[in-house]
Amino acid sequence: MEQKSLKTIITEYGIITLAVILMDIGIHAFQFTNHFSFGGVSGLSVVLHQLSGISAAQINMVINVLLLIMGFAVLGKGFGFKTAYAVILSSAILNIMEKAIPIQGTLTNQPVLELAYAIACSAAAAALYFHVNASGGGTDIIAMVLKKYTTVDIATALLLTDALIAASSFFVFDVRTGLFSVCGLVAKSIFVDRTMEKMRLCKYFTIICTNPEPICDFIKNVLNRSATIYNAEGGYSHENKTVILCALDCRQAVILQRFIRREDSKAFIMVTKSSEIIGKGFRFSV
Repeated sequence: MEQKSLKTIITEYGIITLAVILMDIGIHAFQFTNHFSFGGVSGLSVVLHQLSGISAAQINMVINVLLLIMGFAVLGKGFGFKTAYAVILSSAILNIMEKAIPIQGTLTNQPVLELAYAIACSAAAAALYFHVNASGGGTDIIAMVLKKYTTVDIATALLLTDALIAASSFFVFDVRTGLFSVCGLVAKSIFVDRTMEKMRLCKYFTIICTNPEPICDFIKNVLNRSATIYNAEGGYSHENKTVILCALDCRQAVILQRFIRREDSKAFIMVTKSSEIIGKGFRFSV
């Protein structure tokens, strides 16, 4: 397996840190104050806070620490330092926020607006975690344990767990809060999928030309990508052609298109959107 560079590691942990901050802002400013329960440890903390009177941030920290210990005990090294880092940092920041920036009530009198921000923060954080193959801990740790010892469909198990936590808000709080929580759970799932699709969006180029050298040199030396080439024959003209295959991110795709139009205006270009590319230079399968 290829070793990650120091720059890659720093970038990944920077993204995890940003995800933790976004998640905790959404939990502290919007979820806890409105009793929104989208599932997960934060949603369970909202419910248990109402039943016990103990600080939701403290409940969140205790549950996460217990799950963290279980993760290392059951999964060992396979548990992952990224998840441990996210759990510890999240618990610390959430408790600091509760003491440094106490919020006694809702920020506005518009629950739908606050629900939208709670969903956006939570979903954006989840998408960032997934983008670097990390986890925010919580019920994800239970999923990792189930994956190791059972044949349970993890996605279904997580959805059912979150749905049960969201449904409990009907009984612990009221129908209005319960309906908001269920809507939040559904909207969060959709938002995560759409955000992940945008973050992973790449462009797949099929370039048919007669002079491939300048294009391949540009791809290799300027864009720091690679390409696959093979010879072909035009079906109409029967002329010898070269086909170049190349995968790029969206920014690089624009640069390459401009270069080809400037260098070889007769080149035929087909650009296909790809929601996910796995391999060296992009992301690795897990």
